[in-house]
Amino acid sequence: MSLEQANARLARNQSVLAQTETVKIGQCLGRILAADIVSAINVPPADNSAMDGYALLSEDWQGPDHGLEISQRITAGNPPLPLKKGTAARIFTGAEVPPGADSVVMQEKCRTDGSSVWMSEIREPGGNIRPKGQDICKGATVLRAGHRLRPQDLGLIASLGIAEVDVRARLKVAIVSTGEELVEPGHELKPGQIYNSNRYMLQSLLESWGFAVVDHGITADDPDIISDVMAAASRNADVIMTTGGVSVGEEDHVKAVVESLGFIDLWRVAIKPGKPFAFGEVLGTPFLGLPGNPVSALVTALVIARPFLFACQGAGQQEVVPLKQVALFDKKSSFRQEYLRVRMGSDGAEMFDSQSSGVLYSTSWGDALAVQKPNVDIQHGDIVDVIPFVLFS
Repeated sequence: MSLEQANARLARNQSVLAQTETVKIGQCLGRILAADIVSAINVPPADNSAMDGYALLSEDWQGPDHGLEISQRITAGNPPLPLKKGTAARIFTGAEVPPGADSVVMQEKCRTDGSSVWMSEIREPGGNIRPKGQDICKGATVLRAGHRLRPQDLGLIASLGIAEVDVRARLKVAIVSTGEELVEPGHELKPGQIYNSNRYMLQSLLESWGFAVVDHGITADDPDIISDVMAAASRNADVIMTTGGVSVGEEDHVKAVVESLGFIDLWRVAIKPGKPFAFGEVLGTPFLGLPGNPVSALVTALVIARPFLFACQGAGQQEVVPLKQVALFDKKSSFRQEYLRVRMGSDGAEMFDSQSSGVLYSTSWGDALAVQKPNVDIQHGDIVDVIPFVLFS
């Protein structure tokens, strides 16, 4: 099954699982809006000056030799008085333009003796004035439900005077690591053992996406134990994610356990690394079975699990648009779509020597994945699609 077919299969089975909660805007970074944000005010709320200078009624200007009396001084945050006919008002950036004025002249075009001001030139009516509602009009929808909130969005919401917003509760994702060869960092390795890198890689990845991780630790390669852990995970999480145990080895029990507690809807995807990916349900809870090899686990998390999880969170489409880079390498193709670990530079993309799914260092050495289409060789100098890791954030 191709990646596109696999993602389409997952999309048909996805639904918004996260509930709604009201949160203060200072705690909303990365959260998913549960409702549209509609402005109840105009921004700015009144015409204001775009610069320091003098406000006047443009028809009162009689030329550079004709001075106007300075009738008031207006600073930001202080409401002005109506402008007296035939006078000018000293005004500062952001200050409200007084009723009766239709133009602001920048101070560099003016000279003053303290009581009167002479202007070398003026702008047309409306010049150097930010009109009411120029940024946002009252009643405008500024952000849609499903939007993932960024720092600039929080600033926008604050500019509307909104202190709290409705967001989706954090999606709870259970992580289950399988394999008796796995050992936690900090312990001495015995023959045949390896450190559990996937647990920390996936936990930090999920948390960076705004999800709540329910960590079930390392599970022994025992069908009964795996079954108990999976049943518990189905009760306390919205989605279950496992690493390892979905291949065809004699000790790969996860697939069989899932089928006994629910069903497998998809198994194996034509990508490299990441072929032994599985999707299904455990006691009604969506199940994502990632391969045990660390690079395979990372790639499937990025290109398959990520869009599915964000959809379950209630987010809009989280499309990743590749960049174009010159390939500084040659690579024979296979029948599967490959994700090559590369490092981008000013001359193009350099490929890591070993593309083995067990070489996790390749993902830290590199900063992107180059996409190699099935049955399409890459030659040095070709233009290739490259997805920087940062675009998956």
